[in-house]
Amino acid sequence: MNGFALLFLVAGLGLIGWLTARARAARLDRGGAKRLHSLPAQHGWYVVIWTVIPALLFIAGWSVISPSLVKQQVLEHPAAQQLPQFEFERDALLAEARRVAENPGTRAFDPIAQQLAAPMAAARARYGWMGSGIAILLAFAGGAFAFTRVRAGFHARTRVERGVMMILLVASLIAILTTLGIFLSLLWESIRFFSVVPPSQFLLGTHWSPQVIDAAHPGKSLGAVPLFWGTFFIGAVIAMLVAIPFGLMSAIYLTQYAAPRVRRWMKPILEILAGVPTVVYGYFAALTVAPAVRDLAVMLGMPFASSESALAAGLVMGVMIIPFVSSMADDSIAAVPTAMRDGSLAMGATTSETISRVLLPAALPGVVAGVLLAVSRAIGETMIVVMAASGAANITLNPFESATTVTKQIVDLLTGEAEFDSPKTLAAFALGLTLFVITLLLNIVALRVVKKYREAYE
Repeated sequence: MNGFALLFLVAGLGLIGWLTARARAARLDRGGAKRLHSLPAQHGWYVVIWTVIPALLFIAGWSVISPSLVKQQVLEHPAAQQLPQFEFERDALLAEARRVAENPGTRAFDPIAQQLAAPMAAARARYGWMGSGIAILLAFAGGAFAFTRVRAGFHARTRVERGVMMILLVASLIAILTTLGIFLSLLWESIRFFSVVPPSQFLLGTHWSPQVIDAAHPGKSLGAVPLFWGTFFIGAVIAMLVAIPFGLMSAIYLTQYAAPRVRRWMKPILEILAGVPTVVYGYFAALTVAPAVRDLAVMLGMPFASSESALAAGLVMGVMIIPFVSSMADDSIAAVPTAMRDGSLAMGATTSETISRVLLPAALPGVVAGVLLAVSRAIGETMIVVMAASGAANITLNPFESATTVTKQIVDLLTGEAEFDSPKTLAAFALGLTLFVITLLLNIVALRVVKKYREAYE
């Protein structure tokens, strides 16, 4: 059975369970001598949970297990004896056979894959119907079990609340475990890298040239200081010089000077910048800003200036993160008690003096938190740097010169043709781990600042 149809059927069984359980509880409420402990709708939701959740858990597990079962059955077919022994080639032919099985009107390029298409389709249909049948039985069994417990004294409300709490707990654990999995995968590969390259050479070295690596001393060409400097220079200096003034000034205007009608349409327009895909910013940086920056450099007496500069990438990145600074500063300024503003104005201070001496100092923790979150967003940006900045690892203070970042080098290292266990490829995981730790620390500091800010005015 089609996966969407199966989910629709399970949802339909849950709806039927909700309606029947609610109707039964309503009849008990009208005619029973004992008052219902829970509302009829809560009895209905109890039946829904027992109908839908076990079936969905089985479907999720079956979607992971069934491909292995299908593959095993196909490999037992006589035509599978012709498959090559090399695992990569065998998996490629099986994937081609699966494509033909999913699209009966197509033909495979390889004759072996064409022969395996029919057994693949039969195995998929067999295990698909098997999984569908078990899921439907689980839905029926769970719904029937829950329906038999619908009675006047049953604490359905408590059970539903516990069920919702467990669902929320699982959702939060998934997010935590996903983050932990990302960290452990980066840590494992980074340990392999640091077993070949000393951490001191990687973290303190000033020469980055992964294209030319000395097999005897690979750490000499993998010094990441130029990458860290480029990331800091583009993301935390140039971008912040754009984002902080414009973001802060826009927040001040929207909260203190703009009329309510202007604020209603201007604030959403400003926040649209946060929803623009980064690849669009990359095109804008490469096609519009970078040539303009190069022409400016030529006018300033640098005839050999490149269109791939740190300034071009940093300017566009700063525009991208303006909403992060503006939104946090807007909320922080708006959260300052009105009595402080009114008191300052009553003492004879002007609006600008009230903003600079009362509102901004009071809202400073929230503004700093917004800046830190914007920095963590900027140093993790990839597309703008890939399309507008260079791959040259330089330590320079000249914004018109080429520079590169950690994310740009990760893309370059993982899209090459080097072996996966080579120091060049493993260096991408070490860079990713370093960037992950830096971003995590920035987020922790920002959240602590936000917590302090919230405690001040709540």
